[in-house]
Amino acid sequence: MRNKYVGQSMKRVDAVEKVTGKAKYVTDLFFPGMLYAAVLRSPIPHGVIKKLDVSKAREFPGVRAVVTHKECPARQGIYLVDRPIFAEDRVRYVGEPIAAVAADTWEIAQKAIELIEVEFEELPAIQDPLEAIKGETLIHPKLAEYERLPIYNIEPERNVFHHHKTIKGDLEKGFEEADLIIENEFSLPQMYHAPLEPHGAIAQWDVDDKLTVWSSAQSPYTLRNLIAKAFDLPRNKVRVIAPYVGGGFGGKAGINMEGIAIALAREVKGRPVKLIYTREEDIIATVVRQGMYAKVKSGVKKDGTITAWKVEMYFDGGAYAEYGTNVVRAAGYTAPGPYYVPNLRVDSYGVYTNHFVGGAFRGFGHGELHWPTERQMDLIAQALGMDPLELRLKNILRPGLTNSMGQVIHEHNGNLEACLKKAAELIEYHKPSEQPSDPRKKRGKGIAALEKAPAMPTNAGSSVIIKFNEDATVTLQVSIQEIGQGFNTAITQMAADALHISPDKIHVVMPVDTDANPYEWQTVASRALWTVGNALYRAAEDALNQIKNIASQVLGVAPYNLEVEDDRVYVKYKPELYIPLTDIVMGYTYPDGHAIGGPVIGRGSFVPELLTNLDLETGQGNVAAEWTFGAEAAEVEVDTETGEIRVLSLVGVFDPGRVVNPQIAEGQVIGGMVQGMGPAIMEGVMYDEKGRPLNINFTDYKIPTIADAPEKLIADFVETPEATSSFGVRGVAEHPMISIPPAIAQAIYNAIGVNIYELPITPDRVLKALKEKEGSKA
Repeated sequence: MRNKYVGQSMKRVDAVEKVTGKAKYVTDLFFPGMLYAAVLRSPIPHGVIKKLDVSKAREFPGVRAVVTHKECPARQGIYLVDRPIFAEDRVRYVGEPIAAVAADTWEIAQKAIELIEVEFEELPAIQDPLEAIKGETLIHPKLAEYERLPIYNIEPERNVFHHHKTIKGDLEKGFEEADLIIENEFSLPQMYHAPLEPHGAIAQWDVDDKLTVWSSAQSPYTLRNLIAKAFDLPRNKVRVIAPYVGGGFGGKAGINMEGIAIALAREVKGRPVKLIYTREEDIIATVVRQGMYAKVKSGVKKDGTITAWKVEMYFDGGAYAEYGTNVVRAAGYTAPGPYYVPNLRVDSYGVYTNHFVGGAFRGFGHGELHWPTERQMDLIAQALGMDPLELRLKNILRPGLTNSMGQVIHEHNGNLEACLKKAAELIEYHKPSEQPSDPRKKRGKGIAALEKAPAMPTNAGSSVIIKFNEDATVTLQVSIQEIGQGFNTAITQMAADALHISPDKIHVVMPVDTDANPYEWQTVASRALWTVGNALYRAAEDALNQIKNIASQVLGVAPYNLEVEDDRVYVKYKPELYIPLTDIVMGYTYPDGHAIGGPVIGRGSFVPELLTNLDLETGQGNVAAEWTFGAEAAEVEVDTETGEIRVLSLVGVFDPGRVVNPQIAEGQVIGGMVQGMGPAIMEGVMYDEKGRPLNINFTDYKIPTIADAPEKLIADFVETPEATSSFGVRGVAEHPMISIPPAIAQAIYNAIGVNIYELPITPDRVLKALKEKEGSKA
């Protein structure tokens, strides 16, 4: 395979559509006879529904359907089926759907919602996973009855929807061998995805029971599967069409609000029902990143060698586990991140609370995991009087060592040492920060490492179809969703190299349509270029073999003596003997009119090889297909009078194998690092003492803007080709935001000498830490 286009910064194939407004999103779609939906939601975090009267709403002029749990008793969930589409007998979080209305206009639907009468008996709201796990109040008394995959451990009597265990070596022996034992506790709150486009769906249930759903979905085939299960439909009766998605970050994976529109559409067969969330609804009623509390105990030698590591992680999974079960598992089997630990114990608990529903978020548990891991590494370095970078380099996973699951690291898995050293070089780590003239302001630098593998089932498959057209252009059918990450551009470049044609001859079909496009597991886990790339390579080989087999009959040479290049098929040892591709791709027609071959359609499928489930008691196994390692660094300025933090520089260095499109990869890294500033210094869902959310709009919920972005943003790469990829690639989409918070925390310590254990690192927390530091001196 040639390498002409992979590695080049080609212009995005969707650029013109998006900058001109031609690109269509769900909210842009309108159909004849369409109805508009609104939802009645719980105003309390926990309670029993004592009365629900929808009669006045049903009678309101312009209302066509009203649905509650009585009409739609379905539950949904990808790993644990615990989430009802409408609350049954109790509500478990503020924002839970109780009823929905479809009406001629959105305004009518909204007025009808206000006519629904509902009364509650309030129950205590459980907000802290450490309290919830005591089991004094059960949020899901029927947890043991819910359908779930067998790879998850529930503990119904403790509100635990999954308990993941990783055990390696002899923990007690490891601590006995240590010269120093360090214990710390860390925490972080839930976090909102903040996509530009809120969730939206349109459902049309035809009279022949064919259901079509247009959705802002990251994973159309998974959505189809979950809809079919929830509504007891055969898969061929469910069609999901997913146009462009305006940002997902994991929040649009799986199934969210589509069931509400579907339930209404079933009541008004033939008429489309459109449900578009407001920003407030998008925050409270979809999913958020889980909060987490961690206890870490580490044993180390005086020279910095880690001998033992014990970590307990308690994830605030919110009211329903659903997708969050696998987040808990992924963090559990990855701990303690990119370091070799011979003696390890990890207990990762997913715990129900009466907070918003926790789910997939960019990083998928790794942002949560790396906060306590990397902070603990800094605190170990401080206790030993050792440089934090030196400590990391001493303990990183290297070829020949085993990770937490017992997998052996190989050379082709990536080069974390090179990433750390390059990040240190780019931030000028060993050069002290230049201090400002204002004595109240102090500057410092920090560095952190990271790793992440795709968190996916062992059989997460991909498929690709390549169709040649009459003029030898190509229609490429895949089902990875373009959510802004640049997949359609990168896969075009890869297809151009695999097929030996120009990228401008390739068209990636949009929107993704499960009735037409080939199967794809999900657009998650930073796996697309790796897994779809392998399927693409096989599809390209299939198409090229068909072309060569036809041409060999015409040219009278063996197929292996033919090459495809520059729109023609030629004989390798006699290039002047060739046939134009246009004469081959629909089959070859001889001068007398008889034809051979036929339209060339390449097909390729891929499923990860040699993966196994993990042992439920030890967490040992081979569940990670490939790893991407990286390092991030930060320089900050802290105002010791106000506690304000200004991020001056961010650096991200990653080893994603071969970089397909440097410009897009750089954009991913820079965007991810800025997004990582959010949980570091400003973002977090807040609740009052009764469990009611306090910041459910962009006035109160702060996210990084261009005004917060540092002046210096540097993205760089180390390229160690991945042996399990036909193109040598690994993912780099989620990784850039993972270790920004600990890098910033270390920079703050180096600036003002205080350690922060809780995210976000707000001015109040900085001032409190400074006050405690001064108090300890006194």
